[in-house]
Amino acid sequence: MTARSTFSYEELVTRNAGFVTPAEQTLLREGRVFVCGVGGMGGAALQSLVRAGVGHFTLADMDSFEVSNLNRQLFATLDTVGQPKVEATRAGLLRINPDVALAAFGAEWVDRLDDILPTHRVVVNGMDDLAAGIALYRKAREHGATVIDAYTAPLPSVTVVHPTAPRPEERLGYPTRDTDWRAITPAQAAACKAAEALYVAVHSSSASYIDHAVAAGLFAGTRARPSFAPMVIETGTLMAFEAVKLLLGRSSGVDHRGVFFNPWTMAVERPRSAPVAWLRERVARRLLARMTA
Repeated sequence: MTARSTFSYEELVTRNAGFVTPAEQTLLREGRVFVCGVGGMGGAALQSLVRAGVGHFTLADMDSFEVSNLNRQLFATLDTVGQPKVEATRAGLLRINPDVALAAFGAEWVDRLDDILPTHRVVVNGMDDLAAGIALYRKAREHGATVIDAYTAPLPSVTVVHPTAPRPEERLGYPTRDTDWRAITPAQAAACKAAEALYVAVHSSSASYIDHAVAAGLFAGTRARPSFAPMVIETGTLMAFEAVKLLLGRSSGVDHRGVFFNPWTMAVERPRSAPVAWLRERVARRLLARMTA
């Protein structure tokens, strides 16, 4: 008898009882989630969602697994290094639930958003391609999809951007609002990243949990973005929880501004009040100026 012949969806989700009702489990089984970027955060979100019993996914990623991904990306193993991430992840998900419905896209996924988003009202953004992310948010507004995302930060975070909520480029003041996403320049991209970093520094204690020399190298483009498994996987788990809430129609305390979870102090950090944010922004701007000097 093969493992496939012994698989039962009902047995897979039997221990979900008490957390979700039978009717809600049916909603999860019928649910559809689009995950673009299946590496660190996206891979962690995917694993949680497929084990929760979500039944339909569309995956998108243009990269292959590398040895440097082994420190945090759940579907990166020595067996999958060198393989396209979408294919290796697809195979991994089928080893958990062989009945799960999966579609996969490579680099062409941005051009297929008009096909993907009408049937996927829940989107998990697990990538770090700024220009493609801007395209995703714009199309999500057009098609009425909600995007679950996270900040580039040394603390786990999560945002839930409903179709009518301001896009990150609007809320954070990106210089890209009138620019085609394909024409975004390196200078514009750098300004967008600086605006996000400023928000993170103002509204969380993130600056206390990253070596400033490392952060300066990141801003200067001389080193890769640092990533730590507990932070990345926790972020993906927070994203998965928000996807579950959306699929079940449950309310959430998270909106487009997001929240940060500080695992070092076990505190939830929410957006600061306007007077506090104003004071912290003055300090944060000086700190970021030193890092980018």
